[in-house]
Amino acid sequence: MSAGESSGSVVRRILLGSQLRRLRESRGITREAAGYSIRASESKISRMELGRVSFKARDVEDLLTLYGVADEAERDSLLGLAREANVAGWWHSYGDVLPGWFQTYIGLEGAASLIRIYEVQFVHGLLQTEAYAHAVVSRGMRGASSAEIDRRVALRLERQKALVSERAPTFHAVLDEAALRRPYGEREVMRAQLRHLIDMSEQPNITLQVMPFSHGGHAGESGSFTMLRFPESDLSDIVYLEQLTSALYLDKPEEVAQYEKAMAGLAQESPAPEESRDLLRGLLQLT
Repeated sequence: MSAGESSGSVVRRILLGSQLRRLRESRGITREAAGYSIRASESKISRMELGRVSFKARDVEDLLTLYGVADEAERDSLLGLAREANVAGWWHSYGDVLPGWFQTYIGLEGAASLIRIYEVQFVHGLLQTEAYAHAVVSRGMRGASSAEIDRRVALRLERQKALVSERAPTFHAVLDEAALRRPYGEREVMRAQLRHLIDMSEQPNITLQVMPFSHGGHAGESGSFTMLRFPESDLSDIVYLEQLTSALYLDKPEEVAQYEKAMAGLAQESPAPEESRDLLRGLLQLT
């Protein structure tokens, strides 16, 4: 199974969930009633519609019947989508160290054609060196075994392969200067990380900007966020907000629009990529 296929299964799951939600809402059926029809809770219907659980063919069939979908071609198409959506991704082999709520994100990240991020605390995971990632994971998982930390770092490095693959997404990162000045690891770890950022910023699919302290307040006042866009036209953009024990996935147009505005403001207010690269070189000399 290729990374593209496994990531695609997550997209199919979300596509199916969104279609089931549209069908339910168009019939005026509550989530509670839908759950009752498949012997499940309202919360399960919510998770299905968000694409966060696998789909049983029987459940999809019963929901389609409840929603009045009688056309065989339409039913077969949605049931086929359910089968494809249940294909496990490569990241499931890391299930021993991977929170369930983060598995959905990894699939979405791998399927995205455009990834835009703003990061405050540390360098974004897709741009971390192995030594820096090890320092970040060790700091965040105090008390974890060395084997568990190594597995987390290996997962992060596996994710990074998407940025240099044949189907690499366009990646636009705005890093707050705080993320670059906060030390993780020894001095040489930070120096190597800054050199890596300079190198990555020269890749044709990567735009890297630095929001300097000197700018003062800016459009990223709400904190770190990630925006994902997909090649599938019927799948809306998603904003991913990570928390300590869970994550939020926003896809309502009015919510996404607010983050679009924030990202556009960050890109406009930050120095251009060439100037940001000079800022990185300056930080490297000071480190």
